[in-house]
Amino acid sequence: MSYRTPLSRVTGLGSAKEGTEHFWVQRLTAVANIPLTLFFVWLVVSSIGADRADMIAKFSNPIVTALTILMVLSAAMHMKLGLQVVIEDYVHKEPTKLILVLFNIFFSYGVAAVAVVSLLKLSFGG
Repeated sequence: MSYRTPLSRVTGLGSAKEGTEHFWVQRLTAVANIPLTLFFVWLVVSSIGADRADMIAKFSNPIVTALTILMVLSAAMHMKLGLQVVIEDYVHKEPTKLILVLFNIFFSYGVAAVAVVSLLKLSFGG
C-alpha cells in the first residue's frame, strides 16, 4: 500500500533529501552561537571607550580574532538558514521566492565576507 498521491506517483517527485541537513546545521549554529555571543558581548562591553590603538592591540591576539570570526560566520550561517525558512514558508509566489532566497544568500555571505576581511585587517594592524 502506497501513501503517495496519484500526482506524486506520476511526476516521480519526492523528498529533496535536504531537510535533515538544514535542520541540524541550524541547530548546531544555534548552540555554537550561545558561547560565541557571550564572548562577543564581553568583547564589546570591555571595548567601550577604546580608541583605534586599543582595538588593534586587542585584536592582535589571535584567539580574540579567531573567536570573533567564528561568531560572525556562525551567526551569518544561522541568519541565512532561518531567513530561508521564513521565505520558503511565507512567500507564495515562486519568482518572488527565488529572488528573495538568492538575495538572502548573497546578503548573508556578503556580510560575513566584509566582517571577516575587516577583522583580519584589524588583526594585522592595518
